[in-house]
Amino acid sequence: MRVTTTTDLWHHFGRSRAERDRAIPRAFHWIWSQDDGPGTEILGDLTDKTVGDLGAGAARHTAHLATRHTPARVDAVDASPAQHDMATDLYGHLAPRLRIVRSDVVQHLRTEAGTYDVLYSVFGAVDFTDPHELLPAAAAGLRPGGLLAFSTLAHYLGGMPAESDVVPADIPARTPDGEAAVMRRWVLQEHVWTQVLDESGFTQINVDVLPSSAEGPRTAATLLVTAVSRR
Repeated sequence: MRVTTTTDLWHHFGRSRAERDRAIPRAFHWIWSQDDGPGTEILGDLTDKTVGDLGAGAARHTAHLATRHTPARVDAVDASPAQHDMATDLYGHLAPRLRIVRSDVVQHLRTEAGTYDVLYSVFGAVDFTDPHELLPAAAAGLRPGGLLAFSTLAHYLGGMPAESDVVPADIPARTPDGEAAVMRRWVLQEHVWTQVLDESGFTQINVDVLPSSAEGPRTAATLLVTAVSRR
């Protein structure tokens, strides 16, 4: 088994769903099971706002925002060629309000400094990118006073506790040809997220624990984190 961060590791993710479900989601959920909990009210009034989804995958959340709200623009940002192609096939017709961007999120945020009113991630790039790199880039990508919101695992699937320092775990993945591989995921305790957000240029940091709506070995509680850029 080899360790890699190749974006092609997302080749298989969501593919079977895309073949049977092309609908724009009617609801926006933050929790791991995607079936309960708070919705878009966490993001505030999006009217005429510029919004970015970090690690948007197939862009289902962004499609919901683009059609059920009135933002100026929603950017679905993802580095995976496979996810970009899937998102374009599913929701490319929603342009120009929905813009599908194939890019490393840190690079994109640095290029688009001061662009966004709201940034969010639903078990997306915040989980799979070193927080010491992503969070300062997110602060730079936001306008002063802009909102960052993200949901992430409160503990590992299976129940092991989250990390007490900013360290990743290796989790199983597959290459496009099915070969076993691993990718890095950051599963951190509440106080760790709070500290790194503060160090990265955020204030008004809030962390809520949302319990799982289901039981089983692949379920988990969710941390819902919001913070405001002070830059």
